[in-house]
Amino acid sequence: MKKCMNKQENKVNAQRQFEGTVVTAPKDKTIQVVVNTTKIHEKYRKQYVVSKKYAVHDEKGISEVGNKVIFQECRPLSKTKRWRLISVK
Repeated sequence: MKKCMNKQENKVNAQRQFEGTVVTAPKDKTIQVVVNTTKIHEKYRKQYVVSKKYAVHDEKGISEVGNKVIFQECRPLSKTKRWRLISVK
């Protein structure tokens, strides 16, 4: 007998993680983190850097401007915050 599995059972709850640098700490429990990604142009094969800012939830307020941090995807915490701080390097 074959056992049927639901599609939901096969799904793994994988959450994205990024590493970036704290740029600003505008409010209590919120930090702005910039993540730099290197990409290669398809036609010219030249490398270039793409930057993106993320609003990250810092519950304890342990990070400062210039720190390297690791953050992870989570449920929406506010209008712009969908990321939670994991650790400070």
